[in-house]
Amino acid sequence: MLITHDTECALSILVELLNTSPDACGSEQLTDVAALDAFVVRQEISEIDSLTPADLRAVQQLRARLREVFSAGSTDEAAELVNAVVAAAGTTPRLTNHDHHGWHIHYFAPHAALGDHLAAELGMALAFIVMAGERERLRNCEAPDCARVFVDLSRNRSRRYCDSRTCGNRLHVAAYRARQRSAETVPSA
Repeated sequence: MLITHDTECALSILVELLNTSPDACGSEQLTDVAALDAFVVRQEISEIDSLTPADLRAVQQLRARLREVFSAGSTDEAAELVNAVVAAAGTTPRLTNHDHHGWHIHYFAPHAALGDHLAAELGMALAFIVMAGERERLRNCEAPDCARVFVDLSRNRSRRYCDSRTCGNRLHVAAYRARQRSAETVPSA
């Protein structure tokens, strides 16, 4: 599957946004406008004017709708959810060339409200994944104590954890220690 740089960036923002929710990390990470502004800066989201409490509410509501795509029971359901998000954003596709990224498409109007901006950009990234028949790449971390999501962009679709350094490593170490304890209790032959 060929994923453009723009789509990969949008998917990265999508994952980071979804993983700010209390469902994913135990507490709300976008607690106020300052936290939302810090998220925008960290993710290098362009063409954003000053943020307001209305932007915060809109992004939190959008986050919940986008998360539903990850748990959709079928491709038809996922497509319906994505279509609703994109339609509500009132997309305005346009070619742009900024910040040395070369020509690419923005799906939002210049200086759109952050919620509409994210709905258009992230919704279209999800649309490309669904359209390519790659919905199984939208995953929940398999660590039993983790509720984070990720997009598996590995060539063979083998990624299982949101982060191999944390969740994956922790489970591998736990399995290793369990094997060691098991080996210690087996009597020598």
